[in-house]
Formats: sequence, C-alpha cells, structure tokens
Amino acid sequence: MTILLEVSYFLAMISFIIGLKFLSSPQRAKLGNIIAGSGMTLAIVVTVIHTFFGGPVTINLILIIVAILLGTILGKRMSDKAEMTKMPQLVSYFNAMGGGCALLLGIIEGQQLYYGHQVDRVAEVVLMTAMMIGATSFSGSVIAYLKLSGKQKDIRTPFVSIASRLLLVAMIAVPFLVSYQLLQLNLIQEIILLGSLATLYGVVFVFPIGGADMPVVISLLNSLTGVATALAGIMFHNLLMISGGIFVGSAGVLLTLLMCKAMNRSLWNVLAGSFKNAVIGNNTSGAEMEITRTSIGELATNLAFSSKVAIIPGYGLAVAQAQHLCTQLEQLLESKGIEVDYIIHPVAGRMPGHMNVLLAEADVHYDKLREMDEVNDNMSSYDISIVIGANDVVNPAAETDSSSPIFGMPIIKAYNSKQVVVIKRGMSKGYAGVENSLFGEDNCHLLFADAKEALSGVIGELKTVNF
Repeated sequence: MTILLEVSYFLAMISFIIGLKFLSSPQRAKLGNIIAGSGMTLAIVVTVIHTFFGGPVTINLILIIVAILLGTILGKRMSDKAEMTKMPQLVSYFNAMGGGCALLLGIIEGQQLYYGHQVDRVAEVVLMTAMMIGATSFSGSVIAYLKLSGKQKDIRTPFVSIASRLLLVAMIAVPFLVSYQLLQLNLIQEIILLGSLATLYGVVFVFPIGGADMPVVISLLNSLTGVATALAGIMFHNLLMISGGIFVGSAGVLLTLLMCKAMNRSLWNVLAGSFKNAVIGNNTSGAEMEITRTSIGELATNLAFSSKVAIIPGYGLAVAQAQHLCTQLEQLLESKGIEVDYIIHPVAGRMPGHMNVLLAEADVHYDKLREMDEVNDNMSSYDISIVIGANDVVNPAAETDSSSPIFGMPIIKAYNSKQVVVIKRGMSKGYAGVENSLFGEDNCHLLFADAKEALSGVIGELKTVNF
C-alpha cells in the first residue's frame, strides 16, 4: 500500500505540472483544470484507502471522510451559485479557507510537539512560519473579500502603517527572543502569540491597499497560501503538499509581478498602499468636461458602416451580465463581413483573468481575444472601439496627467480609434476613483444605458439595417 500511495502522489504531482502548463492556453485551460483536479482526487482517494487498510477504522477516519463529503458538496453549491461578478469574492473566500487550514494545522501540530516532548527547534520554526503565513493569508483574504463586496473601505492612516511595520517586526523577533530565552514562553504560548500577531497583521496589511490594486492582492494572498501549504508539507513529510504548495506559491508570485508590471507599479508600492491621492486638473474635471452623447440607433448605424470594431470589456460588463449579448453582436457583425476583436487589459475586472473567464463563459473564441500590447500600436485601424464597463484601463490621464493616481499605468489606447463609444449607466468614476479624461475627447461618445439594454437595442437595430 505504501508503494501505491507514493505512485499516486507522483502521478498527482505530474498532473499539477500538466494542469499548470495547460492553464497558460485558453484553448486548453479547462482540460488543465480537469487533469489537475483528477490528480488531486486520486491522491485523496488513495490516502483514505491507505489509512483504512493501515489499521482499524477509527473515528478520525470517519470524520475525515465526512469532512471531505461536506466540503465537496458545499464547494460545488457555492461555485454553482456564484455569479461572474462575485467570482473574485469567491476566490478570496476559498483562499481564506486555505490560509485558515494552515493556521489550524500549525496549532494542532504544535500541541503534539509540545505534549509529545519532542524538542526540535528547527521543526518548531518551520511550523510557526507556516502558521503565521497561513494566518496572514486567512485574515487578509477576509478583508479582501469585504473590500470586493463593498463592505470595507480603504484605511490609510499613519497608525495603520506604523502598526503594520511593528507587527511584522514582532513576528520576526519573537521566535529569536524565545530561542535565546530572552522571552520566557512555552511552545503553546508562543504559537498563540504568533498566531494572534499574524492574524492581526493580515488585517492591517490589506487595510490600506487601494481598490484598483485588489487583483494584485488576491494573487499575492493565493501565493502565500501556497507557501504555507509547502511548509506544512515539510512538517508532515508529505511530498505532494510540498510540491503543490511550491507550484501555487511560485505561480502566484510570478502572476503578482506580471500584474504589477501591467500597472507600472512596484510590488512594494502596492503592499504599502501608496496609491497617491488624485489632484484633478481642469482637463479631467467631470464638471468642466464637454461630453458628447450618442444613442442606440446612432451606434447601430455607425457599426453598420464599419469594417473593423474593437470591444473593450470591463467589470461593468460582468455586473450587467451582458457577455452573451457581446457574442451575439460579434456574430451578427461578422456575418456582414465586419471584423471584431476583444481587447483585454491585464488587470480589467476584479481578479486576474476575470474578463477572459467572463468571455469564455459566453463562448467567445480565444482567437478573438487580443492583449493590450498586441494592438495598442494599431488602434487607429479600428473604426469604432466600444468600451463596456471599463474605465481606468482606457483613461488617457494615465499618460498625460502626472497628478493622477493612475499615472504611468499602461492603458488600452482606445482614444486612437477613429471613434470611441463608451457604454455606462452614469458619470461615476472607475474603481480607482479617478475621472476619465477620455470622455472629453472629440472622438468619444457616451451611451448612457445598462450594458445589457444597450447591446440588446443595438442588436435589434442592426437586424433591421441593410448592410
């Protein structure tokens, strides 16, 4: 049975590698998920069987099976009910569960070390490191969940900044003070103290981070959970936990750095919450901008006389649940010989890949998706760029207004299109809280309507037009 267990763990590790590789391709991403999930299922089943044949059926084994069944049922129901607009919150919630699991494992294993009188300071340090990282990921993910749900505002005060630094220093210092007997604590007391400090640190760590940086935070917290899992694997001498944690941790860090690059911001600035306050100049003031309105009929007519159209989606598209209408519009235009592309900004939405998942749900073929860097130099070739729910990622202030909080962030240069039509319900600001100077450009027209209502109307009008 031991050989069977080791072989299943090896196959599971291979499935993780293949799954991650396939996730890099939209065409094979679903298959990658299935392969990685199958590997994990194999490992769990064989572990339970190994435990069953390794000794009598105990209450612990029964509890493990019940917990797995409950977790599977609840997870499936939650994922089925989650709307695309709530997907970032769901990811944060699940990540909080992973961090909480690492925290509980650290507490339980620490008790066993203490009451088993096993004196191994190296094992204790690894244990406490895993526990602290898990606790930070747990509480940080909870705050991220509340922020994404609109229930928690950014808190940027000197007190929060100072508290964050002091907590970090304390978490690093306590194990050394205990090791050199400068702080008289037994292992249980040390675990309680460090767990409390780390949980509090996760809260103040995420408090000041701005809303526009939340996709980066989610990615970073995911990577922290992976690191905690790998450290827990070291404690339990479990190669599968070690390898899985390393895969998640390293992939999360790389994704975090790529997203920071896409926002032209350093990771340190994101973590420090140093998203500078806006100083809105006359050129970006919503009260002084002259905007041009358009109508559903006018947009439909202009589309009928176009040869190349760009659709730039954002979070508003997810809120309106209008992704399927985008597909209908795309198919209708292409049936008349009009080329249609979807231009995706790396940080559009509320989590990494949010727009890709949203459009994939609506059966938009991956060949239609264009990355920002791929098309920015050729935006003038588009007769019309339709901006649906995106705001900060098309804001020219990122290039022209040095006082803007988003200055320096790479954007989709929609303003270079022959015509830009922005579909939005009102003049509200984007997630970064910044006025969009694009609205005042001569070639920009605003269509004030719900995205679903607007796209449905445009499709209806186009069906009556002879191309």
